[in-house]
Amino acid sequence: MKFVIAGGSGALGRAVADHRTRLGDDVVVLTRRSTGASGAREVLWDGESPGPWQQELDGAVLLNLAGEIVDQRPTRRTINRLAESRVRPTRALVEAARQAPPIRWLQMSTTAIYGDGGDTVIREGYPVREGPAQMTGVATAWERAAHPAAALTSQVILHTGIVLQANTPALDRLLSMTRWGLGGRVGPGTQWITWLHIADFLGIVDALVSGDGAMEGDGATHGLGTIDGVVHVCTPGPVRNAELMAQLRHALGRGWAPPTPAPLVRLGAPLLGTDAKLALLGRRCLPQRLTDGGYEFRYPELGAAISDLISEAQLSKAQAAKA
Repeated sequence: MKFVIAGGSGALGRAVADHRTRLGDDVVVLTRRSTGASGAREVLWDGESPGPWQQELDGAVLLNLAGEIVDQRPTRRTINRLAESRVRPTRALVEAARQAPPIRWLQMSTTAIYGDGGDTVIREGYPVREGPAQMTGVATAWERAAHPAAALTSQVILHTGIVLQANTPALDRLLSMTRWGLGGRVGPGTQWITWLHIADFLGIVDALVSGDGAMEGDGATHGLGTIDGVVHVCTPGPVRNAELMAQLRHALGRGWAPPTPAPLVRLGAPLLGTDAKLALLGRRCLPQRLTDGGYEFRYPELGAAISDLISEAQLSKAQAAKA
């Protein structure tokens, strides 16, 4: 199988590239500059317009991850840049696909498209409502840019929760805060966290592109390789922020920690160059289509997922020190 990743230079893209390479795929990363970060074949593109790179799409599976990291201050200028960093490459991919259509288009998106969901249980088909521009607005624009490709090929929209992955800024920040004694609940602590382990993200991608639904090491599924439309890419076990922080403290052997009040989060976020709403808002999403299709999660429980990722991070640091 040829597997093309647009925006594959980030941690998630590299993980997918390495995984699919190990499975024997011809993996192509569309990149603005060569990094050599993975064993994949790198093909240069400008992320703006069709070019010689478009021939790589013909008959391939395409995973569109293109876009800047969202963990930034939510100024109007930043929000516009976040949207454009997704919309422009996606439009270029759509135009290229008209001449060289892929057999399957996996369109990255986020459960943050639902904004602040409160305690509502959100499954596929839940309406997207107006919410913070840096969440709902950016994600909606991204999906809208990809929509024309649905007439050209089989397309899946991945409403993805927080992907927990070792040695990445998101998890490293949480672990550092906990080690420094700041591992208490953030704000009210009742906000829901929709999440999944990187191993399950890779397993779900495998299931969605496999013609017979077979997944390496995960048994069998029923038709996930043929479905299209919105799929919630998250575990069936969302947790509240207070539980997330408690599990982090437990995994690191830390005791009680004071909470971080919401006003302090809002005050400190600009100093850290982040967005307070990322910590204070949440949503309770469930992967109904995955569970109905028979996907078996490797890490359905948060505690086991965190323990595994901490062990992986410690192992990689030890290996780096020996090298």
